[in-house]
Amino acid sequence: MAKKQLNFEAALARLEAIVGQLERGDAPLEDSLALFEESAGLVKRCSELLDKAEKTVVKLKKGADGEPVETPFADEDEI
Repeated sequence: MAKKQLNFEAALARLEAIVGQLERGDAPLEDSLALFEESAGLVKRCSELLDKAEKTVVKLKKGADGEPVETPFADEDEI
């Protein structure tokens, strides 16, 4: 049975939980390695989702000629 794909928020929350466990340093080596491997998959998942979101934003900002028009995000100081 295929494992359900996590959304970005769930993957990030799980990643944060794993980091907390590893930072405590109380897990046996075998468990720590398994957590590390899981975290690598979660980082990949988050990266894929962020890339997809970026492509969606670019697609929504197509110019009249169909080419993407990139505009910088406003700095927080400018808001």
